[in-house]
Amino acid sequence: MELQIDDSVLVKNYIQGDERSLEILINRHNQRISSFIYSKVLNQSITDDIFQDTFIKVIRTLKRGSYSEEGKFLPWVMRIAHNLIIDYFRKKNRLPKFECNDNFNIFSIIGDGKLNAEKQLIKNQIDFDIKLMIEELPGDQQEVITMRMYKDMSFKEISENTGVSINTALGRMRYGLINLRKMIEKHNIVLTNY
Repeated sequence: MELQIDDSVLVKNYIQGDERSLEILINRHNQRISSFIYSKVLNQSITDDIFQDTFIKVIRTLKRGSYSEEGKFLPWVMRIAHNLIIDYFRKKNRLPKFECNDNFNIFSIIGDGKLNAEKQLIKNQIDFDIKLMIEELPGDQQEVITMRMYKDMSFKEISENTGVSINTALGRMRYGLINLRKMIEKHNIVLTNY
């Protein structure tokens, strides 16, 4: 049985000029990325276009030498695909762009309201992207944000469950949100305001 070369090694090899490494990466993740795109746009031709645009961006970033994902190749490619899907829907529907400002509040983005099918699709995209970013946070921040956002726990409950003071829980939440905001800006993630 052939040993599978790690994504990060293939990325490094491709950057050093080995074109075959990119082909291996595309073949390895083709099904997962294509299925993800198709599940959002429900059109094979648009899926093919977005898939192609995704890898054009991947290639440009790698060739420019501005790739710094430390071995997290697939989540990075999924974020690029996700942003291109959002771009596609924004062009199609003229959806407003959510601008990050000092009053940035992650809860206002996740808040529901009555959403039509297309807005629901985009909300699902944003939820997916935010979950990916939360997974990249330090464990203590990840824990507090997950309890607050997905389990709807009060800071008193979080404090009791984690064995830290309410102030510590609030601090972890604050730093978690600051880190999420930095990731959103770093990756140019589009968050749509409803």
